[in-house]
Formats: sequence, C-alpha cells, structure tokens
Amino acid sequence: MLGLNSSSETVWLRVTILSLVAILAFASRLFSVLRFESVIHEFDPWFNYRTTVELVENGFYDFVNWFDELSWYPLGRVVGGTVYPGIMVTAGLIHKFLTTLNFPIHIREVCVFLAPLFSGFTAIAAYLLTAEMKDPAAGLLAAAFIGIAPGYISRSVAGSYDNEGIAIFLLVFTFYLWIKALKLGSAFYGALTALFYFWMVSAWGGYVFIINLIPLHAFALILMGRFSTRLYVAYSTFYVIGTLSSMQIPFVGFQPTKTNDHMAALGIFGLLQIIAFVEMIRTHLSSNQFRSLLTGLVIGFFIIGFGGLVGLTYGGYIAPWTGRFYSLWDTGYAKKYIPIIASVSEHQPTAWPSFFFDLQLLMPLFPAGVYLCFKELRDEHVFVILYAITASYFAGVMVRLMLTLTPIVCVAAALAVSRLLDIYLANAGPAPVTAAPATEKDVKSIKEDKKKEKKKEGRFGIWSFDSKLSVVLPIGLVLTVFAWHCTWVTSNAYSSPSIVLASRGRDGSQVIIDDFREAYYWLRQNTPEKAKIMAWWDYGYQITGMSNRTVLVDNNTWNNTHIATVGKAMACSEDVAYEVMRKLDVDYVLVIFGGAIGYSGDDINKFLWMIRIGEGVYPNDISERNFFTDRGEYRIDDQATKTMRDSLLYKMSYYRFNDLFGGKTGYDSVRGSHVSTKPIKLHTIEEAYSTENYIVRLYQVKKPDNIGRSLSAASTFGKKRKRRSRKPASGKAKKGRG
Repeated sequence: MLGLNSSSETVWLRVTILSLVAILAFASRLFSVLRFESVIHEFDPWFNYRTTVELVENGFYDFVNWFDELSWYPLGRVVGGTVYPGIMVTAGLIHKFLTTLNFPIHIREVCVFLAPLFSGFTAIAAYLLTAEMKDPAAGLLAAAFIGIAPGYISRSVAGSYDNEGIAIFLLVFTFYLWIKALKLGSAFYGALTALFYFWMVSAWGGYVFIINLIPLHAFALILMGRFSTRLYVAYSTFYVIGTLSSMQIPFVGFQPTKTNDHMAALGIFGLLQIIAFVEMIRTHLSSNQFRSLLTGLVIGFFIIGFGGLVGLTYGGYIAPWTGRFYSLWDTGYAKKYIPIIASVSEHQPTAWPSFFFDLQLLMPLFPAGVYLCFKELRDEHVFVILYAITASYFAGVMVRLMLTLTPIVCVAAALAVSRLLDIYLANAGPAPVTAAPATEKDVKSIKEDKKKEKKKEGRFGIWSFDSKLSVVLPIGLVLTVFAWHCTWVTSNAYSSPSIVLASRGRDGSQVIIDDFREAYYWLRQNTPEKAKIMAWWDYGYQITGMSNRTVLVDNNTWNNTHIATVGKAMACSEDVAYEVMRKLDVDYVLVIFGGAIGYSGDDINKFLWMIRIGEGVYPNDISERNFFTDRGEYRIDDQATKTMRDSLLYKMSYYRFNDLFGGKTGYDSVRGSHVSTKPIKLHTIEEAYSTENYIVRLYQVKKPDNIGRSLSAASTFGKKRKRRSRKPASGKAKKGRG
C-alpha cells in the first residue's frame, strides 16, 4: 500500500487509528456546546476561569501576588499562595501560543475546550502505557476505552474547566514515564517523570497518589527480591528532581518534607540508598559478616527512621495526616468531625451501580486483565496490580476518585481483550514441526497425521473459521453496545451545565431553564459594585465569576468558622440572623429554591448540612434536633417544628410561595408536600428579585433605620386600631364603619 513495506504500513496504520481515537475523544465531549453554548460549567471551574482571566490580562507575576478582595469578606484571599496554578498557566500558554500565530481566540474558548483537548492526549498516554505492558495492539484498545469511558468523561466535557481536565493526562503519562525509566534504568526518563510530576503537582492535589504509588511499587519490588541498579537510578532521579521541583509551587512549599503524606517516598528513597550501599560492600565481606551487617543496618535504620518520624510529628515539625486522609480510611470520620467535607456529594462513598454506569463492559474485563498481569508478573505488571488494588479501594470510598480508577480499568480491560483476540485472530494453528522429514515415507506420514488431527478437531476447532467467528463476532457486538452506552451516558448524564437546566414540556419540546444566569446578571446590573452577597458556599465561585460581586464564603472552604457563621445566620431566627448579617456587613442574601419547579439541588435539601456545620462552631445557638419533629421527621408543612419555620432560610424559601397557587396552599414538588398555611412575614429583609421559575431568590437586608420606621409604623397602626375598637358603638359610627 502506497509503496510501503509491511513494517511501515503497520506504523502508519497505528498512527492513523490513534489519531482517530484522539479526535473521537475530543468530539464526544462537545454535546454541551452543541446543545447550549460555549459556557463554563459547575462551580469550581468559574473560579479557575476568573483566575485565568487575571493571569492573561495582568501577567504571571501579578497573578501569583493577587489578593482577591471579592472572596471571603472581610478576610479576602491570597490567591497565588492558595491555588494549584497548573491549569491556569496551561490555558494561558495555549492562548499565548495561538495569539502569537495570529489566531484571535478569547481565553474563555480556550478554557471551555481545554479538557476535551487533553482527553485526546490522555488516549495517547494510555496507548503508550499499555504498549509497555503488552504490545501496541493492546495500547490502541486502551486508548479507545479511555477515550469514551464515562468515568473519565464525567470531568472532562467541554466547559468543565477543572483541575482534573489536565490532571488525568498527567497522571497516566507520568506513570508511563516511570515504567519506561524503570525498564531502561534511565536517568533521562527518570528526569522526565519528575518533570511531568511537577506539572501534576501544579495542577491537582491528587498528585499525592503518584508520590505514594511509585514508592509503593519500588518497595514491592524490593520485597520480591528485584532490587536492581535500574530501580535505584530511576527512583533516585525521580524523587530528587521531583521533590525539589514540586517545592517551587507556592501552595505546596515545604510540604514534601513536612507532611506525613510524603514521608513514604522519603523513606523508600532512604531504603534504596541503604540497599545500594550494602550491595556495594557485599563483595568486600564474607557471607556471615555481610548477613550480620545487613541485619544491623536494616533494623538500626528502621528504628532511627521510625523514631525520628514519630518524634518530629509529635514535636509539630511534621504535620500529621489530614482529615481528608482519615476520611478515606473511615467513611464515617468526616461526618462526625468534619461535616463540611461530608456535605460535598462527590466525597460520599460510591454506590455499586455507579461503577457499572461509568465503566459498564470494562468492569468484568478489569479483573481478567489483572489476572493476566499476575501470570506474567514482570516489574511493570506489579505496578498495574498495585495501581488496580489501591485505586479500587479509594474509588469505593469516594465518588470523586472514580477518576483515578478509570485509567487502570481501561488498561487492564485492554490487556484482557487483546489477549483474547490474539488467540482467536491468529493466522495459523499450532506451531508446525520444524524438523525436516528424512524420507518421502515420513512426509506422507506427516500429511496423514495432519489430516487426522484436522478431522479430529472438527468443524469447530479452536483455529477454525467458525470457531473464530463465534468468539470474535460477540466481542464486536459487545464492544459496539459499550460504545453506544458511553455515548448515551455522555450525552444525557454528563453534558448538561449546572447553570443551564433543560427539561421537556408536555408536548415533548425542550424547555431551557436559565434562572441562575438571570439572577447573576441581575446582581451585576442592579446592585452596587461594593455590595456584599451572603449565600451558601456552593455558589460563591459563580457569584464572583458571573456577577463580579463580593461574597462571604465560596467553594474553597478553607475557613470552617466563617462558613459556620453563614450556616448560623441561615438556621437561626430572623432577628438573630439580622445581627449576624449586620456584623458581616451583608447587603443581599441569595437562596436557591427548587420547590416551585422540582429542582432538587436547592438549599432546603442542603439545610441539614448548614445546621450541622453551624452547630459544630455554635452549639449553644443551633441544635439539629430542634429541626426534627418528635417522630424524627424533617418536614416543611404545618407539622414542621417552630425552629424550622422561624429559620431565615425557611422564610426566604417559602416567602410568597402560596401566591404562585392563587393564594391557596402551595405544593413543594421536591419534598412532595404542601407547605405551611401560616403566612410568612419579613421585617429585617425584603424581597429584591426572584427569577422566572423561583429557583434563585434575592433579598436585600434592611438598614437599621428602615427597620425602626417599619416597626414604629406597624406599632402606630396597631394602636389606632385598638383606639377605634374602644369607641362606643353609636349609630353613626356603625354607619361610618360600614
């Protein structure tokens, strides 16, 4: 073909297929752009976009030293020292490169399409990693799997401008470079591993998985008696360069030398130095002397190292494990001690159906691929096994970590399918006898034996056409169904931006619900530039990103006390909440309410977490028990507790709700219950704006003078009514009143 030999044809065919897979990975993530528009999704991406705009407009130096006055009022936030800048710098460099080539593209478009672009790179990285495990054919399968697997698509669709958009590529490619460095014993590949690890550190906090899995792999090889100079060179180069470079990220700083998250890597580095030293002097000592020296060194250094780690941790020089780490080992830890972590939906344990929803066919193929690794058990296969075990556990205890499991599932599944196809797509049967026949009689005997064996094998022998077809055809059909499932999940479950909701009308037509952007635009156009907005922390990034207004708390969640104060204001009575809001200089309060249209992600459903977080800091002011009825029910109707009905959030959510039903009792379609019939009155805040579908409701906090006037007016009006009631019931009076 094209005048090329078979080897060149294979290479070009492989490159073509891999390029098509990368294009497919990019294109399958564009549903949201085609259906809606080029828009940033979710919550965290809005902060990333806002900081990227700051970087592009003002340069890297100003970005690193940027103090954000619109966040965490009145505290503010030092952005450069509290953020992983990798995704912002990556998008900024791409924008700079395209601008240099005279492609006038807005930075927003770069941010929207960054994750789909890197998903194509991830497919290539998966190909390279799997090719090191088996062969290029398996690599192509792994690339195709990860290109369309919903477990990865969920955080890499167009508009999902989050850290994971580039981090999964860096994770897979770093592991590929590590395997390459280990197989070759190359300091060059070890340095490349460190370089991409540095990029990963700058992009995502999940880099801790890399800096613990690679040491675990090295330790496993040592225990298996597979220490070699290749392992020593690869790991030492990676650790030294990777650690020094990662410390250049301001948010990381000296954590690699001062936190327990990184101590395993340091310990394995020290262990490798000891083993290398022992191996060096092995030739200079007798076997008895060597055994005694080895035992003494290992025991002595272990005691010294462990004792030093405990002492430094106890003395406060090394930070202990964080609450997020403990929540990975004890799923109930966060709910008991750090409710703000447990309140995040993606931090919840993963339900079994989620594995099959995100991985489908790959789930039964995954253990088969791991089994094949056990059969060969080369150094790189040990890495796959360790990765599979650890990622499976972490994905089971936290939904978000399905991201780290998906790559190795794709690799292992590709190994299994490739092995099966190798057997049933072989061009020949059993290997022929290589010895040459001595005589013509022997030749005839061999031919007769072959005929008998073929006849014995029958029509459905393992290498017959029918046998191959009976295995390969079902595999092709199952893979086709898998591709259809991935496309359906991507289209229907993972391609709807959270700020633009879509539903179907009674006639089947699509209805777009755009309340979020409507409310944020109203804030931007109708409130003073210095206005302070109080809302639950979920919406902080969106408010600052789309409304350019100051918020009290946002999705960074670094100050639990400040968030608990907002929770207290939402959970307490209107008068108590007003005192809190005045102290915090709040101008407007924003609440999300879905009862009118059936939007389940509203603040009433999140209210218990506000209460729990607030109670953790203000136990004398808030008690979760007071929001439940005597039967332990969480209700919003007439049977709701007085504490519930008096809370600020309840009042703001259901204020004038009955008016939507013509003055009759309103029906909350999310909770499936009628609301309280008692009318709600507000005296410290007033409704400023409610969106078309009542999803976003904005209230303005009254000034103390206005409250005093309104209270005095109400009091005067009440006194006049009382005076009139005391007058004698004369005929004129009756007539006049009539």
